[in-house]
Amino acid sequence: QVQLVESGGGLVQPGGSLRLSCAASGSIFSLIDMGWYRQAPGKQRELVAGISSGGMINYGDSVKGRFTISRDNAKNTVYLQMNSLKPEDTAVYYCNARYGSNWSVSYGDWGQGTQVTVSS
Repeated sequence: QVQLVESGGGLVQPGGSLRLSCAASGSIFSLIDMGWYRQAPGKQRELVAGISSGGMINYGDSVKGRFTISRDNAKNTVYLQMNSLKPEDTAVYYCNARYGSNWSVSYGDWGQGTQVTVSS
């Protein structure tokens, strides 16, 4: 099992930026596929972005061109840079660790979640 600790959420105005971080422990980080999902009130959890152990990246359609996922295997950390934030990006963001990059399927180990609120 992989332990995940997210940080970096908060309140930001529309058009602003935030960077989320997720520190992982308990496994060989470089072998793990890492992702970010989000869940807004009353909605299903959805993929934001995923990065495989080999560096292949997938984004959810609503964040393409605005968000960037990256990983630092030396620091056992995955990042989510969020730019041009919109009110509809408001959600709890969850870090995810798994073996397998079928990002349409929600499974694996999860962090506790970090709240992102986009509001003026």
